[in-house]
Amino acid sequence: MPMSFSILAETFEKLERVTARTQMLLYLVELFKKTPPDVIDKVVYILQGKLWPDWKGLPELGVGEKLLIKAASIALQVSEQELEQLAKKLGDIGLAIEKIKQQKAQKQQAVGLLAYIKKPSGAEGLTVERVYDTLAKIAMAQGEGSRDIKLKLLAGLLAEASPKEAKYIARFVEGRLRLGVGDATIMEALAVVYGGSAAMRNIIERAYNLRADLGMIAKILATQGIEALKNIKPEVGIPIRPMLAERLNDPAEILKKLGGRALVEYKYDGERAQIHKKGDKIWIFSRRLENITHMYPDVVEMAKKWIKANEAIVEGEIVAIDPETGELRPFQVLMRRRRKHDIHLYLSEIPVAVFLFECVYANGEDLTMKPLPRRRETLEKIIEQQETWRLAEGIVTNSAEELEKFFLKAIEDGAEGVMAKAIHEKSIYQAGARGWLWIKYKRDYKSEMTDTVDLVVIGAFYGRGRRGGKFGALLMAAYDPDSDTFKSVCKVGSGFTDEDLERLDDMLKPYIRDRKPARVDSQMKPDVWVEPALVAEVIGAELTLSPIHTCCYGWVKPGAGISIRFPRFVRWRPDKGPEDATTTKELYEMYKRQLRRIKEEQTAEQA
Repeated sequence: MPMSFSILAETFEKLERVTARTQMLLYLVELFKKTPPDVIDKVVYILQGKLWPDWKGLPELGVGEKLLIKAASIALQVSEQELEQLAKKLGDIGLAIEKIKQQKAQKQQAVGLLAYIKKPSGAEGLTVERVYDTLAKIAMAQGEGSRDIKLKLLAGLLAEASPKEAKYIARFVEGRLRLGVGDATIMEALAVVYGGSAAMRNIIERAYNLRADLGMIAKILATQGIEALKNIKPEVGIPIRPMLAERLNDPAEILKKLGGRALVEYKYDGERAQIHKKGDKIWIFSRRLENITHMYPDVVEMAKKWIKANEAIVEGEIVAIDPETGELRPFQVLMRRRRKHDIHLYLSEIPVAVFLFECVYANGEDLTMKPLPRRRETLEKIIEQQETWRLAEGIVTNSAEELEKFFLKAIEDGAEGVMAKAIHEKSIYQAGARGWLWIKYKRDYKSEMTDTVDLVVIGAFYGRGRRGGKFGALLMAAYDPDSDTFKSVCKVGSGFTDEDLERLDDMLKPYIRDRKPARVDSQMKPDVWVEPALVAEVIGAELTLSPIHTCCYGWVKPGAGISIRFPRFVRWRPDKGPEDATTTKELYEMYKRQLRRIKEEQTAEQA
């Protein structure tokens, strides 16, 4: 049976009213129980606020605010000016559409008409399939005449929708559903409904880590059962969620954590890339699983020529190099190639090299559960090394002194530092997970907090003086994977260039919310709340305890969290998603190491 879109709209309304994750979970469980297996993928995508995974590279809706207002004015038979004024007053185009539809329905009923919306004979209202398919048609409408097609389809959808349905359709089109539901909560609800227990989430999460398409995973689960997910393997063309690293700054401690012996490789200052090959077809995915194939036509050619396997999934770092000297160039230079058009103009100006470090799949074999030495051996076999396409520089060592020496050499050669990796029997590839099998040791870890961290914007403050009327500072948070929330760490207002400040309003606009987002945990209240989406690199003088920030609250001392003293903005990290940010556990470990260093220095001074 078709699924009524009203069920989804009612769930959205419930989710919008709560902030407790446990209550959100109950609502999602209730929703999934009502969802037919053949549309579960569409429901999951809509919950994620998208039509399909980003990595597919398919078009976005392509409906701006003006086109949405025009479509709504046609559907509601009101002027665009009237709609704009009400939307401005309410601060939400979705609410404005809902209110006007409600008023018109009441007027029609008052004069004795059967209904405001005229439906075809036998129609039962909008279905999830109808809404999804219409939105997909809107997204796929491209080229000449596409604007009129989008306008007609969207106006028709809004006209047929109930007031509540229209509100959420408009918000989806805007990219502002405001549900606050993360992938972790969706997976847990799927586990309860289709696996019989929240404990089954681990199986769902592993499948999702190997094939980063939660809608597809949900459909396999709903139609074939939990056992089918246990047999999921990587598939060329579908990105794998990347394995992540912990961080330490003591070579001896690093080796101890890794079992006494490790593969130590250069950590390059470039863009991490997952390269898929199937015959002559090449896909390149970023750390955030975006399809960035179009950005690197030169890397596509390298992969075609020098991956000798017919099918493979390898990982490496794409690094900008000086065309005259071959020296490594910083990340910021490479990011100039992040554009949709005229890439060919930058191929000679910003040439790149690829340093490969991982192979997770080759010629039908899933290598994710194999130890690193086996994966490395396969990588060496299938790669034909060239000057600009080769394995990452590395050594195997059990000596802290040798590790430190190699670290200094990496810095001298233009790398950020090194990545130390376990090579024991249990050194599997932990897709989508952060653990003590990989440990990064960067240059900045040598002193107090010259080590940068990656934090998520959760709020903004208006500036004063020269910054008056514009945003002048940001409220930043760390990610807590255990609770799937973002916990406040600091307010950062320095380090921005004039250009950075000019761009802030436009950058933040799509994510500004009228109340605290459900996944945000903060006692400090900014001038505006921001949905966790944007990641920035931040530096500070030191980590300190704070009575107002919620990161690691109560972990070190009752009534206090961990904050950053004198924080300073370094750069935006468009290559990272909010869940890729520095975690609360990482900051806690950094704070403990800072305390140890202080004690050691005090002891040395007393001696």
